[in-house]
Amino acid sequence: MHKTISTNIGELTLVADEAGAITGVEFGARAAAANAADADREATAALDAAAGQLREYLAGERTDFELPLNPHGNEFERLVWAELLRIPYGETTTYGEIARRIGHPGSARAVGRANGRNPIAIVVPCHRVIGSDGSLTGYGGGLDLKRALLTLEAETARW
Repeated sequence: MHKTISTNIGELTLVADEAGAITGVEFGARAAAANAADADREATAALDAAAGQLREYLAGERTDFELPLNPHGNEFERLVWAELLRIPYGETTTYGEIARRIGHPGSARAVGRANGRNPIAIVVPCHRVIGSDGSLTGYGGGLDLKRALLTLEAETARW
């Protein structure tokens, strides 16, 4: 199941599995492939909750997401994504630091690849990962959006 929503950063497509766990937050719209009348109730409720929480986050009213997640990836990717969820709101870390935290020091590039494959953008905060020199590095939504999300968090965290 999926749902496309309009937000202040553009359209986002939210994806959920039949059990109601979020499997994706993608930038842009996705063509409707399923009839809403055939939607699974759990998935629909999960998509509605995700839409509401994302809008609250983007308005600076939410710092944590409370959603069931089920990102699809290999074991290393899931390990990286779990560590991304531990990065506090309003803070950043580096690829190398994540590699160290997950027990794979020296694997910063592999962490970068896993970070880039994160299927649940914003909720799994891959935007909080920066280069070792403090520079902003690639982001699926573009560097301007990454900068905007980090600025939103920095400003909201001050209050």
